[in-house]
Amino acid sequence: MAVWDDLVGQERVQEQLAAAARDADALVTADAAGEPPPAASRMTHAWLFTGPPGSGRSTAARAFAAALQCTSPDRALGGAPGCGFCDGCHTSLVGTHADVEVVRTDLLSIGVKETRDLVRRAQLSPAVGRWQVIVLEDADRLTEGAGNVLLKAVEEPAPRTVWLLCAPSLEDVLPTIRSRCRHLSLRTPSVGAVADVLMRRDGIEPEAAASAARATQGHIGRARRLATDEAARARRATVLKLPLRVEDVGGCLRAAQELIDAATEDARQVSEEIDAKETEDLKAALGAAAGGRMPRGTAGAMKELEDRQKRRRTRTQRDSLDLALTDLTGFYRDVLALQLGSTVALANEDVRDALDRVARGCSPEGTLRRMEAVLACRAALDTNVAPLLAVEAMTMALRTG
Repeated sequence: MAVWDDLVGQERVQEQLAAAARDADALVTADAAGEPPPAASRMTHAWLFTGPPGSGRSTAARAFAAALQCTSPDRALGGAPGCGFCDGCHTSLVGTHADVEVVRTDLLSIGVKETRDLVRRAQLSPAVGRWQVIVLEDADRLTEGAGNVLLKAVEEPAPRTVWLLCAPSLEDVLPTIRSRCRHLSLRTPSVGAVADVLMRRDGIEPEAAASAARATQGHIGRARRLATDEAARARRATVLKLPLRVEDVGGCLRAAQELIDAATEDARQVSEEIDAKETEDLKAALGAAAGGRMPRGTAGAMKELEDRQKRRRTRTQRDSLDLALTDLTGFYRDVLALQLGSTVALANEDVRDALDRVARGCSPEGTLRRMEAVLACRAALDTNVAPLLAVEAMTMALRTG
């Protein structure tokens, strides 16, 4: 299959990237033959992929990276780069290509130190491939200092280096950086397209695929998890019961605490195994004997690792909470659709009884105020308000409408 097959519902973006990959191939071929480069080229050294969560920003960036490294012999016969089968495509897609660096963070931000290491890597010539490609999946998490470090590298790149930055929107990237990138905007794929890829690629039954795609409103990653993970379905069901549990103050506080507890447990499950392996690997690297004491002078390295692990657990908890709040927003969106008599398809048809009950119990204006309360909670979490306080304030607002 071609490298573009996982890029769901992004035909316009796919056409632009495929054209750029062809021009990039022509540039490399001309350079190898000692010929002048083509007069016009759609290839450039820095790209910025934006789009809502689930639109496939990082998928598009990795597919483009693979197409740039394509070594298929069919190219000499007029075939397009990005076959998906050659060594260049395969290793780029699975993350083992020596000249494709995919950077994703499990922390709250990307700092100056990590960015400087990345910039040094970008100055190297390709080792085995045709281009040195840096895929920065979380460009929106760069600190201001890190963004300024990256700016110089994007402004004056090495001849065979390509930067592929991913962010939710243009506003999440420094103006000085985005002005030096070619911008590609992705959209949320249709529910039908997501259901189709779940059936075709993951072998999910049609009914389950359609239900998961509808519930996540086109978010490919969440839809796959919902269709394949029983625990994810259970957590979603718990969140969708919350609007029926905020009828009194005690119910509000209990619901808020349970939501925080669930997010904390998610963070623990995700981090526990990773933390243990990282700790053991570091101890072994520092020369600690099995079960013995750490060598003198290594406490700083262990403390740095513990701080990193703590920041990762914080982000995982926030991501879990954000997912729950997204599901809650979708619930009230369906309630509003019922109240206004809209014919739009409901995302949460599987809890139709709860939707009808809430719709009958309040006005459309009250539903809008509840949606605003959920959005206010997300904004509060972004500004580092204590999660329990933010969620309690939200559940109290849901009660009063």
